This record gives sequence, C-alpha cells and structure tokens, in this order.
Amino acid sequence: MSTFVAVDQIDKVFHLSGGQEYIALKGIDLQIKKGEFVSLIGHSGCGKSTLLNMVAGLDLPTEGIVTLEGKKITQPGPDRMVVFQNYSLLPWRTVRENIALAVNAVMKDLSVSERRSIVEQHIDMVGLRPHADKPPAMLSGGQKQRVAIARALAIRPKLLLLDEPFGALDALTRGNLQEQLMKICEENQVTAIMVTHDVDEAVLLSDRIVMLTNGPESKIGQILEVDIPRPRKRLEVVEHPSYYSLRSEIIYFLNQQKRIKKLRARKTTAIARHGLEKVNLEIGFVPLTACAPLAIAKEKGFFAKHGLDEVTLVRETSWRGIVDGVAGGYLDAAQMPSGMPMWLTLGGHENRSLPTVTSLTMTRNGNAITLAKRFYEAGVYSLSDFRKYLQRTAHQRHTMGIVHPSSMHNLLLRYWLAAGGIDPDQDVSLTTIPPAQMVADLQAGTIDGYCVGEPWNMRATEEGAGFVIATDLEIWLGHPGKVLGVREEWAAAYPNTHIALVKALLEAGQYCADPANAAEVREILARREYLSTDMAYIQIEEHDPTICDLDRPMQEYAHHQFYGEGVINRPSRTEQLWIMTQLARWGDTPFPRNWVEILERICRVGVFSTAARELGLEVNYNRSPIQLFDQVPFNADDPIAYLNHLKIKRAFSVADVAVQASTRTAA
Repeated sequence: MSTFVAVDQIDKVFHLSGGQEYIALKGIDLQIKKGEFVSLIGHSGCGKSTLLNMVAGLDLPTEGIVTLEGKKITQPGPDRMVVFQNYSLLPWRTVRENIALAVNAVMKDLSVSERRSIVEQHIDMVGLRPHADKPPAMLSGGQKQRVAIARALAIRPKLLLLDEPFGALDALTRGNLQEQLMKICEENQVTAIMVTHDVDEAVLLSDRIVMLTNGPESKIGQILEVDIPRPRKRLEVVEHPSYYSLRSEIIYFLNQQKRIKKLRARKTTAIARHGLEKVNLEIGFVPLTACAPLAIAKEKGFFAKHGLDEVTLVRETSWRGIVDGVAGGYLDAAQMPSGMPMWLTLGGHENRSLPTVTSLTMTRNGNAITLAKRFYEAGVYSLSDFRKYLQRTAHQRHTMGIVHPSSMHNLLLRYWLAAGGIDPDQDVSLTTIPPAQMVADLQAGTIDGYCVGEPWNMRATEEGAGFVIATDLEIWLGHPGKVLGVREEWAAAYPNTHIALVKALLEAGQYCADPANAAEVREILARREYLSTDMAYIQIEEHDPTICDLDRPMQEYAHHQFYGEGVINRPSRTEQLWIMTQLARWGDTPFPRNWVEILERICRVGVFSTAARELGLEVNYNRSPIQLFDQVPFNADDPIAYLNHLKIKRAFSVADVAVQASTRTAA
C-alpha cells in the first residue's frame, strides 16, 4: 500500500522574545498508509499537537514538508478534519444544525435533499437521533464529542485528525465512544491520526503508536506496531498475548523520558577538580547484590577519597534503562552485564555501533538458574531431567526469563540449555524481564524459570516459589558477572577521571570481600535506595549449606567474588572473545573479522593496570583457560572453528564491523 500521508524531515522552530529560539520538533519522518490509525503519544511539551497542526495545515513546518496523497499541505482544507478535546460546537445551533453547517459549506454541489440525507445519516451513525434538535447546552460531554466526530466525518475527509478527543470524558463514556469510533473508522476505511496521553486508548485504537521524546528538539523515539487483529473490543483486547507487552513498552518509554528530563535538569557541565577532568558523575546501576562496590564506594567515601566528590548513583529498574542512559549520554558510567560493552560496540542497540569500553571486572559469579517449584515436585533435579520433562510436555509453552540479550544470564542459560540438547529458541521461549520482577512472575506462573543475579534466586527459594537447579559455580566457575562500562568517547575525554573511578571501585570491592564487613555491606544493600529488600535475602559470605537446599542435596547459592589478588578484577580479552562468539552464536551480533582490534578497544587493561599500580596492588597476568561444565574447550586462537563446532546454534554471520573512532586519544 502506497504512502497516504508523508511527514518528511520536519523541523519546527518557534521564535521567542529577545531573539531566542525554541526548537520544538527536529527531524520528524513519518509515513502513514490509507486506512491506517496512528496515535502520537508522549509527555506534555513533546510536540504532539504541533505535529498534528502541521498535518492539518493550521501551522507550517520551519523545515521539511508534509504531503497528503503527494500534494504539499500549506493550509487547512476540508480533506482534513480536526476533532478537538473542547468540541468546538456553536452553542446557538442544534446537533443537526452544527453538522449541517459543515456539510453545507463543503458540499455545495449536492442538492439540499442529498445534504440533508448525509446529515441524518451521521446523526444515526453516532447514536444521537433522540438529541438531534437539542443545542449543545442540553448535551453531556460524550454527546458533544459525538457531534464533533459526526461533523468531521460528514464531509467525507480524507484524513481525520483527533487531538485528545476523549480526554475530558468519564471512563464509561470514553470507552463507549472509543468503540463507536473504531466501528466508524473500520466501516468507512477512515485514515486517522490521534494525539493521546492514554496508553490503553493508544493500544486499543491504533495500528501503530508513534512515541515522541521530550522537547526541546523532540524526535520520534520509537514506533510500535500493534499486532492485535481487528475488529477489536475493549474487553477482548486485554486478553490478547501482545496487549500487556505493548502496554509495558509504552509505559517504559514514558517513564524513561520522565527520568531523562530529571537528569537533564540536574546535569551540569563537567567540573574539573583535584587534577581530574570531571568530578561530577552520574553512574547507573540495577538493584542486584552485584551493585555492592558502587554502593560501598558511595557510602564509605571511596569516591570522595579519589577526588570524585560529586557522584550520583542512578537506580535503574532494568538493564535496558542502563543502555538508554549510556546511549543518550545521561550516564557517565554504569554497572553493566559483562557482555554489554561488546553488544553495544557491535551494534546490538538499534543496529548501530556504540563503542563502549570496560576497564574493571566488578564481580565474578553471582548468577543462578531457578525453576518453579512444580518442576522439582515433578522430579526435575538436573539438566537431563529438565530435557526429558520438556520432551514429555512438548505440547506446552515453557517460558524462561532473562534480563537482557547481552547479559551473562542470557549467555549462561543458553549455553546450559544447549549443552543439554535443548534449543533455547525452539524448545523453550526466552523473554526479557527486569531482575526485580522475576520472582513475582514466577509466582504468578507467567514464566517457568529464569537466570538472574542474586538476591532473586535466593528470594524465590526462601519464599517457596522456586528452586535453584544450577548456579554459575557449576556452569562456569569464576565467569565475569558485572563490569564497569563507559562510552569510548567518555574514556578519551576524561582519562584521569576514568582511572580514579577504577581505583575507587577496586577499593570498594576489596571492602566488600572482607568477611569482617559482610553485615555492614548487607545492611547498606538492603536500603531502599539500593535493593530495597530484606537483609535475609542478601548473602555475600561464603557458602551456607542451609540456603537453597531442599530435601535432597541441591546447589549452593551463587555467591559473588568482588575482589581478589591477580586477575579477578582485570578485564580479560579472552573472556570478551568468548562473549563475542556467544553473541554471534545466537544471532545477536555478527562475528567481526577484525575481532582482535575490537577486543583491544573494548578491554582497557592499561587503565586497570595503572589504577592497580597506583593503589599498590599486585597484578597477575596468568589466567586459566576458560572451562565450562560440559568440558568443551574454548579455542581462543580460532574462534570461528569453535563456533562451527557447536551443535546447537543459529546461522551466524561473519563481517567486518566498522566501529566509529573516538574523537580523542583514549587512555
């Protein structure tokens, strides 16, 4: 189907007093097909109504053009009718006369009887026959809005434009009117663009939902395709499998925009002090036990000790929030899953490379695979038991939760399943869920299990929702769990700050690893600003045999390794190479021919070594070969041969990956 409405690279600039300018919209590009219903959603001030007005011809873009059926829109016209929130009815005219006014003005070529017939048809269409001779003052809000819709549709516009048409109505009236509008649009093949703040309304009515970022310079942040079939009914739509995922996606986007607005308001230019290029840092983390080094560096003064005396820790609910913060430049640095720097660099985010580096392994271990308690009760105690269970119940859908495609949780879970002969994309379904939501979803039965960091495995066990079938101690002892990640351009701009940050976190990790500090570390982590959970669910000491054991000997909890002499905290190119192979194995990113160059750029061993040397720490460069539980050796000399040797995998691609160079020389 060809493009019906085209918005081509629109900019809108408002000129303010004193010669200043406000850029409302920047680079808006949108194509709409005939018969499509598109919603515009975003926070107040993002330019939704401004964009709608330019399509209506009530305003003109500063740059770019808007076309309808290939013709440039330069002024209002009867081929585009706007329905406003405030009805815009003439109070001295009746329902019939308000509709007739538009019909008589536009359809002058028709006879009086033909025009009268159109008016009466549209009165019936919106269910206002008993009120046809009443003035607006005698109508309810919902009835007035129906008059406005009937008036707009009566002149047979090519395009219906709705500016929060139901915003002032009560819930029951709004719901009834939404269903009427859907029916009218479907029966008459109406093309519509609607501005709304209502998430449920957008999902119910739309074929596509266009989400706009905050102003100034608002742009299209994301476009969601609504795959719910038509005709739709409000009570049936909520039962569709896509409904809650679409709703969650919009809510996440809106919440993230709200957070970005707060960060923008707080953000200041770099403050140089103590010989550092920048001491005011925003550092992102996700509420997991693994965030302990960040919490301790803040609470025990290690940041301040190394000159970083204006550090704000930004609590994200999911790893996606970390990605958005780093990609948008709102976070200086972040706690990241060990695969995220590689995933970002290779174009995992929006298919574009975002060069990201790591100079510190913050934690090792700390992850586990948890299944719902019903699997244990069905005799599933091992990977082979799980495979047999899946074979017996192949007619059922089994869903496992992961926290992010780049996370070690995803890669370990996939490796564990594949090593047991279970295809992670065909025999089970993997879904991305924020870590703190895992236990609730397991209890609700919407997932069968998950791989996540502590304390969420222990909490599921303690609350009787699940059991730990394997920890990373069994899958890959000593694997990198979380790393410090910064954008490559940030590392190039602030080399001394980067080293100071690594020093602070190294000392904080050392503090976390001291058994004498365990109780204090647990108390700090349990606070609302960090994990916001009971201390009983937080374990950082050595193995306690009473934890995560059921009536038959099971796995111990996944304890973290925060610090250790030698190579514990040093970033490893070999480990990043293994991650690179696994991302290619499952089709997340291509395997780069220039993998040696990319490994050298991502792993900033020099930054770590400088920080360790200045702290007087010993650094051992001898690292044991990677050894996972299935005894399949990892060939770091020929990673493609290793990939080809793996039995269960996707068709992976090998390509030269162009990674944008930093603007300044990195440390």
